[in-house]
Amino acid sequence: MGYIYILTNPSFPEYVKIGYAADVKQRLDELNRSTAVPFAFRVYATYEVDSALSDKKLHTILDKLNPELRSQEEIDGKKRIREFYAMPPEDAYSILEAIAEINNYTHRLKKWKATAAEQRDENTARENREAHQERLSPFAFSKCKIGAGEQVEFCCPGNAHSGELCTVADDKHVSYNGETWSLTGLAKHFLQTNKAIAGPRYFKYHGEWLIDLRSRMETQE
Repeated sequence: MGYIYILTNPSFPEYVKIGYAADVKQRLDELNRSTAVPFAFRVYATYEVDSALSDKKLHTILDKLNPELRSQEEIDGKKRIREFYAMPPEDAYSILEAIAEINNYTHRLKKWKATAAEQRDENTARENREAHQERLSPFAFSKCKIGAGEQVEFCCPGNAHSGELCTVADDKHVSYNGETWSLTGLAKHFLQTNKAIAGPRYFKYHGEWLIDLRSRMETQE
């Protein structure tokens, strides 16, 4: 008996690793010994199987469904094909779930709950990505069709300033208590932090996170 596993890593959230191991914890420990990846792998789901070739069969199914999902590159004239797929873990899990249901083995399928440490890593990695994106392409209210004079709300559960309103002053600044701030500057002020953050992820407009609103608007363009 062994396990087909789905692993995720906040270092590259657009990919999942799908493979086989007789001992998933041992395989996870092996992968996480590497210092080449900023964050550790975590187990998203496992499916108990009777054959070590089961993951190869799953790879074949995925490759036939969409060969472009699989990570592959050419180095020194040789093609390297890896066990990484560009898909959300929920989609990978749905495929395993369908296989389990067809074979009447749903009791062999398990979705793993993220530990507190894994959740912290995911939040940190997401904040780093968003802060990097904010540096490359700063947020602009006009891109979200928000005009001067409208209000946005700071939201951070547990923070004393959560629920505070500020007024849009211009395309890239808000006004709060008579002072002009960037969203990132005001968020850092409220959070009492100097670490890199993306201000738009802490503010809402009509109940929608600004960072999500920006993403939605960019997708519609």
